[in-house]
Amino acid sequence: MNKPMKNDPDLLDEYDFSNAEVGRYAKRYAEGSNVIVLDPDIAAVFKTAEAVNAVLREHLKKAAGGDA
Repeated sequence: MNKPMKNDPDLLDEYDFSNAEVGRYAKRYAEGSNVIVLDPDIAAVFKTAEAVNAVLREHLKKAAGGDA
């Protein structure tokens, strides 16, 4: 594996990437992720994914006439 760039201020000399695997979690991430970034004012109201999903499901039910 490539060594970290020496001029990168975020990578300290003590970081050891010698046993790292490239793309180790890439497949799992791609299969189970759907990240949506909320605007700060919205995120202040909805503290969890469950809270956002509950409101969206209710909205979809109303939009579909209550049958969704």
